Amino acid sequence: MSESFTSDVVIGLEIHVELNTRTKLFCGCSRIPLRENEPPNSRTCPTCLGMPGAKPVVNKAAIEQGIKLALALHCSIAPTLIFSRKSYFYPDLSKNYQTSQFEIPLGSNGHIRLPSGKTVGIVRAHLEEDPASLVHKGAYSLVDYNRSGDPLCEIVTGPDMNSPEEARELMKELITVLHYLGVFDASTCIIKADANISIKESGYVRSEVKNITGFKEIERALCYEVERQRDAVKRGEQLVQDTRAWDAVKGVTTRMRTKETEADYGYIIDPDLVPITLSEEFVNSIKDSMPELHFEKVKKFVEEHSIPEEDARILAQELSLAHLFEEVAQRIDPKLAVRWLRHELNKVLNESEKVWSEVEADESQIIELLELVDEKKITDISAREILAELIKRPFSPKEYVKEKGLEVVSDSSALKPLLQKLIEEHPQAVEDVKSGEPKAINFFVGKVMKETKGQASPAQVNKLLKELLDL
Repeated sequence: MSESFTSDVVIGLEIHVELNTRTKLFCGCSRIPLRENEPPNSRTCPTCLGMPGAKPVVNKAAIEQGIKLALALHCSIAPTLIFSRKSYFYPDLSKNYQTSQFEIPLGSNGHIRLPSGKTVGIVRAHLEEDPASLVHKGAYSLVDYNRSGDPLCEIVTGPDMNSPEEARELMKELITVLHYLGVFDASTCIIKADANISIKESGYVRSEVKNITGFKEIERALCYEVERQRDAVKRGEQLVQDTRAWDAVKGVTTRMRTKETEADYGYIIDPDLVPITLSEEFVNSIKDSMPELHFEKVKKFVEEHSIPEEDARILAQELSLAHLFEEVAQRIDPKLAVRWLRHELNKVLNESEKVWSEVEADESQIIELLELVDEKKITDISAREILAELIKRPFSPKEYVKEKGLEVVSDSSALKPLLQKLIEEHPQAVEDVKSGEPKAINFFVGKVMKETKGQASPAQVNKLLKELLDL
């Protein structure tokens, strides 16, 4: 219970990110599933099974990835890496303890800034091993140790979020950081969160909801838990600190146990793992190898191209799209590039359920297409048609335009007879145009565009219409 909170809802997250290493955290067993339908317990060894006498060795790649992530979250890096044994009994822990960090986390005192401008503190970021997975079959529960020992980085936020929506925003920001760093592969890595949540009405008695996966599920679970706690208080129930499970099918949380405290875990420093000194030189070499992150790109896009911050943020959200914008903006007016990449390209990508990195077409073909738009050699309608095709397969937009005859029709000898016919067929629209009704002009432009399959120049149609009506 705390009296320092003032908001109606207080949320903190503990997020477990599986790091994209080749092997497990303390042994040479593969982290990545070797094949589809991998047999259970097929990539294990005495170390990740916790057999007596087995000696763990820390995976250097996991340390490097953990430091990258901690630096990206603006954390201070500990000068010494120490691992401890977190003791508790579960069927998925064959050693009866989990090797984790307690006394000195790898990173501490960082933060994440949300798009809203709010800053959420990062209390700590530390390395630990994943337990095994349980497989429930009828009346039996089986244990698969293939996952046991996979490297995790646990990120603990401050209790700084005041709504489920903020928690979801934080997860989205974190995922973007992970993708930029390349320390998380969505096809082989998992990310899950434990959410600590409390409400003002109970005096901030905290419940922890364990192992939630997916942005929507985090938001759903938190929304449910807020209402559950409020209903309980209204009924006069005295809330107690507990640990709960999220049932995504039923959309409810259920109590697993009353909450343990850190003292219950009986941490001791692992005698099999010697302290590792993280020299300033080593940390700086990792810092130097880090890519420009999305928030840095947002700042750069705004300053270099004078585009709105919201546009910059959306373009920077996906790494391959950010790279595409950087390439295109060197050749094309950045504002034209924003319009076509943020809006039109994102629209067709969403419709195709793809991201730009999954498309075979490259930036040269997008540049070629936008040059045609910029030079007004094709209409926006034709450009959208070409863009939709480029998502399916790579080709030269210039050759496509020539082959399909999509050049802009601005020849008055071709457009005038068509407009004359439309003027005769729609006298009321003509009166509306003469009375200054802008929608009436759009009516004629739309008709001509339809007749020419989107190839007429709207500006030329507008000009010819006014000439024919003596306006």
